[in-house]
Amino acid sequence: MILILSDRRDEAVEMVLAGLGRRRAPVTWWDPGDFPARGHLTVTFGGGGHRLVLDPGTGEAPLDLAEVRAVWRRRPNPPTPAASVTDPSHRRHVVSQARFLLDGAWELTSARWMPARGEAERRAHNKIVHMAHAVALGFRVPETVYTNDPRELVPAHGRAGGRLVAKQIDSAEFTLDGADHRAYTTVVTRRHLTSRHRLGHEPVILQPYVPKAVELRVIVVGERVFAAEIDSQASRTAKDDWRHYDDDRVRYGAHRLPGAVERRCADLVTSLGLSYGAIDLILTPEGEYVFLEINPNGAWGFVEQRAGLPVADAIADWLATAGTGEGR
Repeated sequence: MILILSDRRDEAVEMVLAGLGRRRAPVTWWDPGDFPARGHLTVTFGGGGHRLVLDPGTGEAPLDLAEVRAVWRRRPNPPTPAASVTDPSHRRHVVSQARFLLDGAWELTSARWMPARGEAERRAHNKIVHMAHAVALGFRVPETVYTNDPRELVPAHGRAGGRLVAKQIDSAEFTLDGADHRAYTTVVTRRHLTSRHRLGHEPVILQPYVPKAVELRVIVVGERVFAAEIDSQASRTAKDDWRHYDDDRVRYGAHRLPGAVERRCADLVTSLGLSYGAIDLILTPEGEYVFLEINPNGAWGFVEQRAGLPVADAIADWLATAGTGEGR
């Protein structure tokens, strides 16, 4: 049995389900966002052992988690209290207790995980941690400063020859005036230098601007590596950060990595205790590959749809071969 933990509207899961169907692999798709309002989870100890049973609350039969051989933690929602629990403090308490039970149950679930169990995934997501791994493996990285010290901004700007960028330490969205926002890569201007005191409010990443021939999204699934090149320089909107998705102008295509770089990408995922990773690289005009970051659960749908790379099939293979002695 394969257990997929994700939002029920997740199109990436739909893409992988087709491959699992061809392999006749049994699947349960459950969103922890249904818990504890609808779904039920029971952990029982006795007789020298334990039993974990998940009732999805969707009309499907309860699932003995001992039958699960692979878990894909894709994009699950956080636990959600029942609508009848209205007091904000009570709702926070319900979420806390639900997470406690979920974390313990997942820890006892004897299966292999994509990308990893929760704590390993959270650790690998930390940019400081995974950059240290990348450096140790021999990736070229820009001179990078993580700081909230305003005194660091002017020297970093000078070392970069006046071409410095600032990034969020964590790419989580935030709310501003009631609307969702995301901070993209920002080119630091002299105007920013005059208001550098604001840096003291929140840590940022400072890096020299790296010239780009193309940007690369490298997807690692187990030992398989898929590289898509993104011609972000064809767009004024996307040239500093391809996540602006100017798809009318930006070309996507398959990219052949040098063998040593491909091996390094796979080794980075392994060193972080992951079975999946989405790595962002820059290919400079001089032909150098520069590491930026790895997202343990980063997007890959566009890599398949726009660059024609069979990522969904690779994920289905990895999940379906759990317990068969194949795969990693």
